[in-house]
Amino acid sequence: MTRKVADCRRFPSESNCTLRIAGEEDEVLRAAAEHAVSVHQHEDSPELRKQIKEFLEDEKPGV
Repeated sequence: MTRKVADCRRFPSESNCTLRIAGEEDEVLRAAAEHAVSVHQHEDSPELRKQIKEFLEDEKPGV
């Protein structure tokens, strides 16, 4: 199974967040949603999780 990555550096924010989360898709999706809510004050919703899932990338070996 290909690991997925969510990387806050791809999106401008007031906090200049540099968090990068990697793992299996369901783990990354859950962690990224929790991070978006607790750090970036987003509301956890099906729409947020859908948006996060669309932004996930395959992890490149060695990165």
